[in-house]
Amino acid sequence: MPLPSTHTAGIAGLFAACLLAHSPARALDVPTPPTAPVANTAATDARSTPGGTRFTLPKGWRLETRDAAVLLTPPEPDATLAIIDTNAADADAAVAAAWAAYAGSAKWPLSLASPQAPRDGWDTRRRYTYETSPNERKTVFATALRAGASWTVYIVDASDATYEKRAAPFRVLQQSLRPKGYERESFAGRRAHPLDAERIEALKAFVSEGMAKLAVPGVAIGLIDGGQVVFEGGLGVKTLGRPAPIDADTLFIAASNTKALTTLLLAELVDEKKLRWDQPVTEVYPSFKLGDAATTQQVQVKHLICACTGLPRQDLEWLFDARRATPASAMQLLSTMQPTSGFGEVFQYSNLMAAAAGYIGAALVEPGAELGAAYDRAMQRKVFAPLGMSHTTFDFAKAQRGNHASPHGRDADGTTRVARMDLNYTIVPARPAGGVWTSAHDLDRYVMMELARGKRVDGRVLVSETNLMARREPQVLVGEDVNYGMGLMVDTTWGVQVVSHGGDLAGYHSNMYWLPEHGVGAVILTNADAGVSLRGPFLRKLVELLFDGKPEAAAQLEASAKQLVARAAKERERLTLPADAARAAALAARYASTELGLLTVRRVAGGLEFDTGSWRSAVASRRNDDGSTSFVTVEPTIEGIDFVVAEREGKRALVVRDAQHEYTFVETR
Repeated sequence: MPLPSTHTAGIAGLFAACLLAHSPARALDVPTPPTAPVANTAATDARSTPGGTRFTLPKGWRLETRDAAVLLTPPEPDATLAIIDTNAADADAAVAAAWAAYAGSAKWPLSLASPQAPRDGWDTRRRYTYETSPNERKTVFATALRAGASWTVYIVDASDATYEKRAAPFRVLQQSLRPKGYERESFAGRRAHPLDAERIEALKAFVSEGMAKLAVPGVAIGLIDGGQVVFEGGLGVKTLGRPAPIDADTLFIAASNTKALTTLLLAELVDEKKLRWDQPVTEVYPSFKLGDAATTQQVQVKHLICACTGLPRQDLEWLFDARRATPASAMQLLSTMQPTSGFGEVFQYSNLMAAAAGYIGAALVEPGAELGAAYDRAMQRKVFAPLGMSHTTFDFAKAQRGNHASPHGRDADGTTRVARMDLNYTIVPARPAGGVWTSAHDLDRYVMMELARGKRVDGRVLVSETNLMARREPQVLVGEDVNYGMGLMVDTTWGVQVVSHGGDLAGYHSNMYWLPEHGVGAVILTNADAGVSLRGPFLRKLVELLFDGKPEAAAQLEASAKQLVARAAKERERLTLPADAARAAALAARYASTELGLLTVRRVAGGLEFDTGSWRSAVASRRNDDGSTSFVTVEPTIEGIDFVVAEREGKRALVVRDAQHEYTFVETR
């Protein structure tokens, strides 16, 4: 998923799955006029630094060599990735030399230096994050890489807006950096080992170890090999402090995994000749409209779910004010949204567009019906029931009455606690993008259908192979070896194809994977925010077991766990909790934002609380390096939203931002 803004990372980084907005925000950059819809799915310009470090230059980027530094810049002038080869005694010295070559010295104080797991030929990898103030709207970090006795450092110095918008080419650059002479690990041409009892137990033991290191209370996993489920079950508990265990039928919110299920519905409708992938959306749903008329005219059905139309994330509008939202209002809101990059130019994740895909499909199944109910019924009749996903539902109340896992997050002091469900309810009006509750057992049924190229477990065809596979065709580049199709990622990093999608909501993080050439699939569902750090190592461990890969998963897991603890501790150092009394006393009792609705400030026992009506959180205060004051949410799963104290036309105000938008709350009665 796209990288979040530095100052909303605590929450925006978790909510990569779903978004709903009610009115347009002020964009921080000028929208780019749409161009012809040509997918940018390749980055082919291989380059190297004077020292021999190899990298891939993204399309449209400029390269300049200045003394020891190679400077790479996107079309926007407010971002740079600098690569510097240097001889140094250690990582700290290498980074200091790199800053000297790039800018004389680092402008910002170091916030955190943390080790990362070795990979891609680098024996040592160390990440340096710098403390910027929210009003700067900057993303600044450096990474030191060592191969043998040589060091390579890359520095990212970018506006939040450009770093988010150009997240995919930034990833291409970072992922493609490799030392001179290094040959990539590849499993191409190998035959996968069977997922036998020994390998299954090894993977389960790895997940258990990860749960302990990351403080994840419960995980459900499913494993498929040769057209059969070879394991499905749970580890840990559904709710911290209670004994009830996770099992194969325990329901979790699977968040953005819903997108793949939604595009399966669309594939069936293409089979039925009710729409075409390349059909203009306005032919299928005449009231469809984006804020830009030229972009509206270019959008085909497949573009609703390709993350390639240039519409950016606007998560905060969804997170703050869901009370007035309905599926119909979500559709209407698209008419106010503007692209911030050219059509087909870069990967930008728009959950609202994905929601529109599901509702437009539902409108074809049940013309004239209320969109939400029509979508629920269409998915039940055409996806869940045929696949035998008997417990899968969009009904939050029904899910929580039965066998379900509770969400968990870490409080300001790093302790894992049961979290409230407030934020998760806000996905309901946009549920085709991320609102499904499902289990390891049910999600296994879906993955088996994908591996069987559209056939159900009884051998009958659910969807044609042609239209099933169309969803995997590359639409836009996500990373060096990763493309986004229609609600699916296709990754060839290791020389074998891995198709997947993930999902993230408050206290729930999950992924599903399948290797079509080898008939292997896996699902993982977790009930804590720290579960987001388990998914990557889980996949790496799986491929290590299948192909005798280098043993990297354990180091990845160890580094992720240490980074999680170190980052939380560093953020806690900057916070005053309870909030500083004098600064809290200067706040108004109520604020209003045109885009985000009302914000109520409450003095409660033990501190200060912000209440949006959709959710509430205790807040801490923080004095920023530029002299400004922030109030920061600290509730488990809601942590990290940054409200900067400001003034507008003589009135008290609070400013909150995502990477590309800014919102102002002004005091009101």
